[in-house]
Amino acid sequence: MLEGIDYWEELRESPSQMEICVAIFTNVLELDDQGEPVNEKYAERRAAAWLYRYCTGKLPKGEPDIEPWECQLH
Repeated sequence: MLEGIDYWEELRESPSQMEICVAIFTNVLELDDQGEPVNEKYAERRAAAWLYRYCTGKLPKGEPDIEPWECQLH
């Protein structure tokens, strides 16, 4: 999804945007009873979708909008 997008260049000067990316990953990530992730790839995809939108101004085709709870900082 991020192939060809220089997101590091975009985020280098804006650490708060990187914080939101990490927040999305951790807010979406679900763990089983043993503390093992059950949807790690989906959490990665949501964080990548946010990065894509941040860098291009639009979400990848077919990707649902980022929900407010996904971006919440705790």
